[in-house]
Amino acid sequence: MGGKLMQIGEVSERTGLSLRTIRHYEDVGVVAPSERSLGGFRLYTEAEVRRLALVRRMRPLGFCLEDVRALLDVLERLPDTGGAWPETDEGTHEELVARLRKYWVQADARCEDLRRELSSAEEFARSLHGHLSQLLDAPVAGVKAVR
Repeated sequence: MGGKLMQIGEVSERTGLSLRTIRHYEDVGVVAPSERSLGGFRLYTEAEVRRLALVRRMRPLGFCLEDVRALLDVLERLPDTGGAWPETDEGTHEELVARLRKYWVQADARCEDLRRELSSAEEFARSLHGHLSQLLDAPVAGVKAVR
């Protein structure tokens, strides 16, 4: 196996996932370490880091583990970017494209939902700022305004 092998701590730093979460994803079959060191430490390749990073990006969009596994399956069956399609029947090709499109549509819709939620949250934060500004700028009998 070529390429650099990383211990779980480095994978955690690179993906933003906790050690516990990475171990959980191993337990549920989302990712597996490529090797183990002589001391039994998990060793991961860049491919596993990319896989975990994709899972990390799916989490805020509310995808469940079943969706994660299914999307990873689709992506594993697709050729690398710019690569030629493997010898598959046309039906398989169309199915993979349709499944990928389904996840793209869902992700896009969920991003739009998050944008609306963020806009509402930002509006709420601005209203609190406005209230606080009014309170701090209003003179209170016998008390100086404090900022």
